[in-house]
Formats: sequence, C-alpha cells, structure tokens
Amino acid sequence: MAMAKYSRVDGRKSSSYCSTAVIVVFVAFCLVGIWMFMSSSVVPLENLDLSSQETRNEAKQTLQEGVSKQFDDTSGDISEDATREGGTMPGKVSLNTDEESQKSVEENLEENHGNDSSDEKTDSGNEQKTVDGDDGSGNGKDGEMDSREGESNLESGQAENEGGEMNNNVQAESEENSGEIRSESAEGGKNNDEEVSEDKIKHVDKVDISTEENNEKNQDENSEPSAIENSAESEENNQTSNDILPTAAQSEILTESTTQNGAWSTQAEESQNEKKSQQASISNEENDHQWKVCKSTAGPDYIPCLDNWQVIRKLPSTKHYEHRERHCPSEPPTCLVPLPEGYMRSMKWPKSRDKIWYYNVPHTKLADVKGHQNWVKVTGEYLTFPGGGTQFKNGALHYIDFLQQSVPDIAWGKRSRVILDVGCGVASFGGYLFERGVLAMSFAPKDEHEAQVQFALERGIPAILNVMGTKRLPFPSSVFDVVHCARCRVPWHVEGGKLLLELNRVLRPGGYFIWSATPVYQKLPEDVGIWQEMSRLTKSMCWDLVTVKKDRLNAVGAAIYQKPASNDCYNKRSKNVPPLCEESDDPNAAWNVSLQACMHKVPEDSTERGSLWPAQWPERLEQPPYWLNSQIGVYGKAAQEDFTADYNHWKTVVSESYLKGMGIDWSSVRNVMDMKAVYGGFAAALKDLKVWVMNVVPIDAADTLPVIYERGLFGIHHDWCESFNTYPRTYDVLHADHLFSSIQNRCKLVMVIAEVDRILRPEGKLIVRDKAETISAVESMAKSLQWEIRMIYSKDGEGLLCVRKKFWRPTMEEPIKSAIV
Repeated sequence: MAMAKYSRVDGRKSSSYCSTAVIVVFVAFCLVGIWMFMSSSVVPLENLDLSSQETRNEAKQTLQEGVSKQFDDTSGDISEDATREGGTMPGKVSLNTDEESQKSVEENLEENHGNDSSDEKTDSGNEQKTVDGDDGSGNGKDGEMDSREGESNLESGQAENEGGEMNNNVQAESEENSGEIRSESAEGGKNNDEEVSEDKIKHVDKVDISTEENNEKNQDENSEPSAIENSAESEENNQTSNDILPTAAQSEILTESTTQNGAWSTQAEESQNEKKSQQASISNEENDHQWKVCKSTAGPDYIPCLDNWQVIRKLPSTKHYEHRERHCPSEPPTCLVPLPEGYMRSMKWPKSRDKIWYYNVPHTKLADVKGHQNWVKVTGEYLTFPGGGTQFKNGALHYIDFLQQSVPDIAWGKRSRVILDVGCGVASFGGYLFERGVLAMSFAPKDEHEAQVQFALERGIPAILNVMGTKRLPFPSSVFDVVHCARCRVPWHVEGGKLLLELNRVLRPGGYFIWSATPVYQKLPEDVGIWQEMSRLTKSMCWDLVTVKKDRLNAVGAAIYQKPASNDCYNKRSKNVPPLCEESDDPNAAWNVSLQACMHKVPEDSTERGSLWPAQWPERLEQPPYWLNSQIGVYGKAAQEDFTADYNHWKTVVSESYLKGMGIDWSSVRNVMDMKAVYGGFAAALKDLKVWVMNVVPIDAADTLPVIYERGLFGIHHDWCESFNTYPRTYDVLHADHLFSSIQNRCKLVMVIAEVDRILRPEGKLIVRDKAETISAVESMAKSLQWEIRMIYSKDGEGLLCVRKKFWRPTMEEPIKSAIV
C-alpha cells in the first residue's frame, strides 16, 4: 500500500515536472524572441560602418516627407523651375558634422540620452572652446578634434560593453531611437517625421551656439553677461528648432539660373556661361585637394593681388602708385594663409570699435607714428582706438557734427546716407558715422601706414584696400552722396586734376566733396600754392565752393564743394578744360579701366539715373529706384516688380531661415559679404541687425550695383577668379547665391574656396545656395578644410549649405614665389 501510495505521489510529481518544463521552455523562447527583437537595434562593433550608413539612410527617409513639405511651401528658397519640374520629389537633409559617416549612430543615441548626457557633451564643448580662446594659435582647434575623436572612441567603448547598466541603457535608447526613426501609424507618421527633423536641428545647432557663446564670454574681459544677452541667447537656442527653410507664402523670385537678359548688358553672355556651368563636373582632384600653408613674405597678412613682388619689381615706374595697385598672379594660389600666433576670436561690436586683440593684428608702427593723434594706441593685450584722427584729434563725433553745422543740407543719415572716405586711416570717421545712420566706404592703400585697413576691419568698420593711381575706382558713376578727404595725401590738382575728376565721376550730382587739409587753413607757401590750384580746378569743373569753415576745437578747417545737378555751367564755360568725355565713354565701366582727365555730363532726363536725388533714408531702402521704370529686370519681369519681388524673397529667406534655422549667433556677426548680390535684397533684409554688408557684383553678372547704392547700401565690382582687396580674416559671414556654379567655367573651384578661406574669420560662416552638384563639391572641400558642416539641404537639383570655418591649418608649407621678396 505504501508503495502504491508513493507511486501515485511520484506520478503527480512527474506531471508537475512536465508542466514546469513546458513553462521554462516557453519562457526561454519568449526571452530568445525578445533578445532577437532587441538586438536588431543594437549596432555590433564589427559592423559599425554598415550600420551607420543604414541608420543614416533610415533617418533621412523619415526626414524627407516633413522637410519636403516645408520646402514645397517655400519656393522663395529654391528656384521656381525646380518646384515646377518635380514638387513631389523627396528632398535630402543632412545635419551631421564632418564625421557624420562614422558617428551617426552615436549621435542618434546621444539625442535621446537624457539631460545628463546632453549636459555632459555641452560642457565638453564649452571646455574645448575655452581652450581655443586662451590659445589663439590654432592648436586649440586641433585639440578639439582630438577630443571629439576621443569622445567617439569612448562612446564606441561604451557600446562594446555587453553587460551591466550601460548595455541596458543602449538597448533602451535603441528602442527609443527606433520609435523616433520609424513612422508609427498610431502616432501619425507625418507628424513624427517633422518632430524628428526639429529635434535634429535643435540638437546640432544648440550645442554649436552654446559653445560659440561660451568662447565669446571667455575672450571678453567683461565675462559676466547681462540679463538681456542671456535672454537673447536663450531665445536663439529656442529658434533653432524652427524649419530649415521658410514656410511663408511662395516668392516669385527665382534662382539666378532663370534670369534673362533684360536691360543688363552682360546677361546674355552670362546666361550661356551659366548653361555650360550646369553641366560642368568637378574633378576628383579638386575635391581631394591636399591643403598647404602659404609661405610668403607677408605671412599671415598675405594678399595675392597686392603682394605679387615678381610683377612689382619689374614695374617701369611707381610715380602714379602703380606698386599699390592690383597685380594678380597668373595662377591664383590654392594654399591657406597662416594665422598670427596667439590669434583669438574678434571682439563683438560695438566694443570692437574701441579696442581689438593685439595678437589679431600684431602691428605697432602706426601706434608709434600716429598715437599722438589718437589713431591707435597699444594698451596691454589690446590695441585701443580713442576715436581720433589727423584732423579730429578730439574725437570723430565732434568733427562729424562740425561738418553738418557747416552745411546743414548734408543731413547725415537722411539726405546723406552712403559716403566715400578717401585715405581713411583706421576708419574712425566711418566707424562713428554709424551713430548718424551713415554707411562709409572707406579705403586706403597697403602702404607704409602699416595695417590701417586691417585695423578698420578688425574693429568692425567697412574698408577696402585701394589707391588713387592709374585705374578707375571699382564703383559705378554717380553713387556716393558725399566724398570725404581728411589729409588723405592725394595730389588732386596735378595732371589736369585727373584724380579729382575720378571723384567727380563717382560723386552723385548735387553731392558734396569735403576737403579737410592744410591748404584749406594754413598759409605756408606750399599750402597757398595748392589752394590756388585747387580753386582754379574746382571752378573749371563747375563745383560750387559752398563754405570754408574752421573747427576751433581741433584747429583745422574744411572746404565743402557741391557738384552741379545740371549741365548749365558746362555749357557756359569759355574753355573746354577739363574736357567733357566722349559720348562713347561709359561712366559705369569701372573694372580695370584707365583714368581719363574728362568729365561726364550730368543726366537731366527725369527717367535717367542721377537726374533726381534719392528718397531720404530709410525710405530709399524699400522703394524701387525711379529710373527702373522702362527696364526689364534681372529675373525677366518689369524692373520695379523684379526689385520688389527680390526684396520680399530675401526678407522671407532671412527671417524664416537664416535667422532661425542656421544656428548662427547673429549677435557675434558684424562684417558680412554678399559675394553675388543682385539688387541688395539680402543686405536690405538684415537692416535691423548691427551688421554691415559688402555687396559684391561679379564682373560677369548683370551690373546692378547702381541699384544697390540707390537704395542706401554699398558694394563693389569684383572678379572672383582673383583675390579680393582685403586682408585675411576680415569677414564673419560670407553669402554666396549661385556664385560658384557661375564661375566654374572660368576658374577652378579650389582657387575660389582658398580665397573664401583667406577672407573668412575662424569660426566664421559660409552660406551657399547653388545647384546640388556644386553644393556637393563645396561640401567636400569644406570637409577637406576640416570645416564643420552646420546644415545641408538639397532638392530637385538645388541646395543650401551652411559651414563653419575652424582654426585648423595644415602643417606642410607651399612657397609662393611671386610673394617672396
């Protein structure tokens, strides 16, 4: 009985064991299934490259629908042709940095890592920027790259950890990532895609902005920011989550590839070149360019077209300052200009007007020679600018007000908006005119007044290198409201007044010439002789001597002349001296054109440019010029309609994209260049910011520079196959709208990019709008320069790119034979 009893018990026990085994097997299969599901989102280390690429493709697919929708709503950011041809074609967005292909998985994980991980990475970036600020030599930036590589290695090491807390975190983050990357119907796939896009923009730009701001704070001696600055910075961080491109109503302005000839003389030829450039391919040799540092006598201040000693040494004469004019090398350099030792990020405006870092422009000769006139002084680690000049030792503002009191009709900032300052020195006159609402185009040669224009640009004051020599100034005729010369050392009266006649060409009819020099107020024999010659010359030019006034505070005087607004005086002259120019002479031809000792007639027809004075500032900024009535605009419409559409287009692009979607801290931006301006719409759209814009109209594009001046802005003609007349490291932002594709048939892209690197400050931004293949080529070169890719967008053959230059310089040197004395 006992045995039977135990037998029944054992049978039950056996049945229980079977049930337990079934449960265990079931649980095991469940665990295996869960493990397999979970492991599908974990990236094995040995397949990192493949998984990284797959993750990138998957993330891009999710971004396409949301961002493409944003793009379709905004043809103002893309060509109308592109939107017509394929509006449903998905766009492509990439917000990764230079190491995107190696770090995309880590970045996706970091986006969802939580506040601790995000704060840790931001702090790391801030520490790197602090080092950069302290070590301006550029070593800090190399350290930053090494540090980032270290971060990547650390993250890889964390991914290798298969046990413990980190493995669980990776799996959890992978699940969260999968939830973000994949579109789930329960959540609404389209909305989810848009949220992912916004999160990505926010992640990339927020880190960059915070590190930029910390770098500025560390370099500023007043490191405690105000509540207002903190509020502005916080607001900008929030703005980075907005759309990459504007979402306003469609603009009617097209990309440059759709422009027509209209009334602009060079557009037919340019259109043919444009078609050829669309089909031009960029060679792998250019994309894979091996950069070297330029070795020249000028060192960190190298300017290719002004430091060509091979040509300068062979000049037959330097009597007319030929050695200060442009002499470009036959083959533009493709090397990078070195940084000065100890270089640091430039100070913000308006502090920069009064002082700059000494090591950014380490020249003291001008302080030794002109320090007693309050030009510039050396003060510890700074160069300080008391605001004086040869003619205004006691400050520029007093002198500016003295001039207006002398002739109230000058009306700074209203009637007189755009002026030319000849022989500007360190440009304090132009710097303080900003307080009166005036833009001054200041220029001086690269001469024994060491680095005077470089000082001006480092201070945040507009200036270019140029000389009154044998060539016309690179400006259209009749565009400056006032021309100013304060002891500018130009012999106006010699050789038939050829140089003064050049000022007459660029001065607007009815505009003023202000001459503040010793012949005006001193009685030395030489001064008296010059005054007599100038009096005869100006009278024969029909200039009216409005007044001669003495500034008792500065013990100087100024003679103020006015150019005639009609031809009456010219017709009544007894002698045709100086002669009137031939009818065939184009007064607007200004690129590499020799000076002539003649005068152009004043336009009197009310439909001609120059016959009427522009509207007062700021009304003139938004009003189409009266003389555009009968012309066809660059984009093929009636010119006034073209003008308005262009302005509306750029207002939308700037407000909805550049100010919100680029992650640029515009409070740190001062010097801006539009490398291919049309009507100046981009510059006009920035009018509320504390920036100035150099509008460059390429010599092979429609000559719309007079329109830019008419609206109270300024600019210059230039050939981008040559170097620009400025010192290295002088601009914070460069903007290139369909520039690079338009010149690829004339010069190599690598040469233009080398010039961009030369004039862009470290940590400065380049914004490119162009054809997709050109965007790809520029992106490739930017990566080879170790620049940071802030944002890239392409659709229907058009694209947008924003990159940030770093402090990196190559280690190998390339001797420039033409630039070595």
